[in-house]
Amino acid sequence: MLLVRRRQEPFRDRWAHPGGFVGPAETVDQAVLRELAEETGLRPTRVTLLGVYSDPGRDPRGPTVSVAFLAVGPATRPTGGSDAATARWTPLARIGRLAFDHARILADARRRPRQSSRA
Repeated sequence: MLLVRRRQEPFRDRWAHPGGFVGPAETVDQAVLRELAEETGLRPTRVTLLGVYSDPGRDPRGPTVSVAFLAVGPATRPTGGSDAATARWTPLARIGRLAFDHARILADARRRPRQSSRA
């Protein structure tokens, strides 16, 4: 699983899935590719929708909706950037407590049928 250590509050120094906000002139599909590149340096060959998360209280900054994606791409080393202090691949068995409601997103991803790593 690809994780980033958050550089800023909320949840500073906690591990989370890469993410961010959609810019005013972009689609959600464009934002996921931009945020992934900014925070990890990775550029996937394919992304597919995992789910939409909107529970009240999931973000201490206020009401926030997350659109989560599964990404497939080359197995390269991520590098932290932008809002991420660092980025790394983490074996599922070693993932501890995550920021926000990212444990729920991870659980949903694990329930999905495995996809091929080919584009």
